[in-house]
Amino acid sequence: MRLASWGLIKELISSSDVVLEVVDVRDPINTRSTKLESLVLNSGKSLIIVLNKSDLVPREVAERWKEYFKSLGFKSVYISARDRLGTRVLRSEISKIVKRPLVIAVVGVPKVGKSTLINTLKGRHSASTSLLPGSPGYTVKSQLYRIGRGVYLIDTPGLIPPDSGDVESVIRSEHIDKIDNIISVAVELIKKVLKFNKTAFKDAYKIDEVDPYKILEALALKRGWVSRSDREPLLHEAAKAVIRDYFDGKISYYYTPDEVGSGTFKVG
Repeated sequence: MRLASWGLIKELISSSDVVLEVVDVRDPINTRSTKLESLVLNSGKSLIIVLNKSDLVPREVAERWKEYFKSLGFKSVYISARDRLGTRVLRSEISKIVKRPLVIAVVGVPKVGKSTLINTLKGRHSASTSLLPGSPGYTVKSQLYRIGRGVYLIDTPGLIPPDSGDVESVIRSEHIDKIDNIISVAVELIKKVLKFNKTAFKDAYKIDEVDPYKILEALALKRGWVSRSDREPLLHEAAKAVIRDYFDGKISYYYTPDEVGSGTFKVG
């Protein structure tokens, strides 16, 4: 996993007219980047916050997040790039921007579905194109795809680090195999999930425990991940599985804007 430098992100913003910031609708607060948002708005470019993975939350939750960002002055659209739900609404929102040619960049923290969204917008029949006639030379090393009449998409790895000090910043900044103290990280993730869904791991794994370590131990035993020498459960393997399943949406978890700033939820 290679995060882009902020220098590259600034270059990407400069080369585009619209920036789509992709966030995970299950946890928009910890997967957004206020630094990115400030850079985009201060540059005079348009910003649309794309609340992705809406298939993993009730529709009313996605609607409430849309209203939340509207209250902050942001345009937002909720979609499921994987299931191609809501992408027409996103295209419609983009089409309201009258400037042509129009160049779009897609940016987000890792594991929010940015690449899936890019592929969805590109479609099966899109082809890369040369620089726009009369435009300044793009120095972002990427392909430019035409996705509509006068509308172009920059296909580039705009992966940025999360803002928060939440466990999200740890699991989204490194490949799973490179996360330090992965058992402790998974324990923090389990605690976070249980705060909002007490039955998440019973639903996902048929494990009726609430202690994070016992959940990891039970999962390791259930999957047969044990040490050959002493038959002790391999908690690090279970920790990797929990993080992967969290990213894949197999562990049900989300919160609402009402819980932001309350005693139930603390950013960072």
